[in-house]
Order: sequence, then C-alpha cells, then structure tokens
Amino acid sequence: MDTNALRSFVRAAELGQFQHAADELGVTQQAVSKRIASLERELEVRLFTRTARGVELTLDGQAFLPHAQSVVAGVERAITAVRPGARALRIDVLGLRSAQAVVLHDYWRSHPETELDVVTLRVNDPRLVVAAIEAGDVDASFRTVTDPAALPPGLRMIHAFDTPLELLVGPGHPLAAARRLTPAQLRRHRIWVPGIAPRSEWAEFYDELATAFDLRIDATGPHFGDEVLLDTLAESADVATLVGARDRYLWPATHDLRRIPVVGPTLAYPLSLILPSANPHPELRGIIAHLRALPRLPETTWLPSWATRPQRGDDNTETAHGPQPHPSPRPAPRPGQR
Repeated sequence: MDTNALRSFVRAAELGQFQHAADELGVTQQAVSKRIASLERELEVRLFTRTARGVELTLDGQAFLPHAQSVVAGVERAITAVRPGARALRIDVLGLRSAQAVVLHDYWRSHPETELDVVTLRVNDPRLVVAAIEAGDVDASFRTVTDPAALPPGLRMIHAFDTPLELLVGPGHPLAAARRLTPAQLRRHRIWVPGIAPRSEWAEFYDELATAFDLRIDATGPHFGDEVLLDTLAESADVATLVGARDRYLWPATHDLRRIPVVGPTLAYPLSLILPSANPHPELRGIIAHLRALPRLPETTWLPSWATRPQRGDDNTETAHGPQPHPSPRPAPRPGQR
C-alpha cells in the first residue's frame, strides 16, 4: 500500500480539506485527490464525502483512519530511527483554533526556521495521549493529567499557560449588553458546553467550576461542531457558552455574537505541556521559553485545584514541575458555605 497515499488520507481527514493537506505535504491538491482516489480503488470503498466546508469521512473512512494513522506513525518512526533529529517537532493540541495552536503559531511567526508539526490527537482520555508520547507518535502534548501520580516515570508535565474565559452569547441574550461579567452574574443562566467527554481534563474543570460558583453547566447532546454551536447561540435568547480568550472562532457578521470577559475573579483554564523526561526534542526548549514569557493573569484568578504552576525562580527547562498551590483566591464558596 502506498504510504504517500496513506499520509495524504490521514492529513486530509485531520484537516478537513484536501487543499490544506496538500499545502502541508508540499504537493498540489490534484496530487492529494489522485492519491486518495487510488487508495479508494484499492480498498473498494469511499473514504470521503464532499461538503460545503471541505470533506468529511464516510463511515468506512472513520473505521480506516486509526489504522492508517498507526501505519503512518510507524513509517515515520522508522525513518526517524535512521535519521535522528530529522523529523519536525510534533506537538498535540486540542484543536487548530484553540489557544494552544494560537500560541504555537505566534512562536513560529517569530521563529520561522522551526520545523513544527501541529497535530490533534482525536482522543479525550489523557492516558491515551500519554501512550502516544511514550510511543514517539508525538513529542509533546498540551494536555493535563490531573493526578500527577498517574504520570509514567518517563514523562514530565510542566505549566504552559492559563487562558482566561469569556462568555459567548448572541444578541438576544439578557447578558449581551454587558462589557464585563462576574461569576455571580452567570448564575441561573444556561451555559451550554455540549459533548463534555468523560475522563477528560475539561470534564473535571467544568465540574469544579460549576461547584465553585454555583453555575448551570449544561453538557447535554453531542457536539456537532463549532458552526452548529455558534448558530445556536446566534438564534437563542437563553443559551451561552464559555470560550478561551485566545481561542479563535469565526462566524458570519449577521450572528452578532459577543465575547464578554469574566472578572472578579477571572476564570481561567490551566494548560500544561506533557513531554519526555529524558532527551526531549531539542526544539522544545525554545517553545518552553516562549510559554514562560507569556503575560501572567491577574492575582484574582480562579483555577481548578489540579492546576500546575511553575516553581518560583526556576527557569531551567530540564526541571520537572509538579503541581504547586496557586497563589490566587480559593474557589468561591457555594451559597450558605463559609
């Protein structure tokens, strides 16, 4: 089986467009289309259907994808084994519009000589991410193992950065005219975060957030994608969601959505970077230095109990950072508690 065809299939599936896959692979869109068409003929199934936004996997394509990813990763590990240091730095992010991807893009813009491969592992369980790093499928991941004792001895986890949250609402929502909001003002309002995955770090985050501020976090229904979520917000007078201040969301001007900062305290989502304890990819040093230079959030910031923090005065990228107590206020008590 043609490994170039497999690689084209995997990247087209992960990026959602043949053109994006072609740009990344350094070939034409026609070449990607021909490779995938050849692969479909060999398998005797259709792998993609075309949509207005690009391409989507068929059921056969969804079944084939994890096996193709494994083969491509195995081929690349084999190449790396005989050409050490030749592979680009591969970092896993939660999404290509996420704060992690935005920060990495900022780093790459100031260091364009860096060979960087930003990928999204389509898994929610952090144990599977840990396994991918151990196997060498990725060099590092912007994920968090909320129980550091569960981190294998060959890996370490460092604080990356904290991203403040904003309330995203449509023009008909009762909070739409606010310039800023406090957590107390969010009570009794429906905050819709569909598709919160069990065992994920964000499931633990929203559990603690809801408990700390008595918020109504609604996770009902599958997540059909950002476009559906944004359409729903634009049409609704009672649905809101929380997004990261650095996250990139695009919507039609007619949606008239509003991003409203949450302050007093600022609510922040903590991000960690998991990487090998020994012999990490050499390009990681520059990225870690970039992360440590990012602006810090205000002292009055709420973070969940499992957030990791850098140790005071420690700028050595070879030092493992364990979970540290956050100097900001503890989560606010629920009504009636002291």
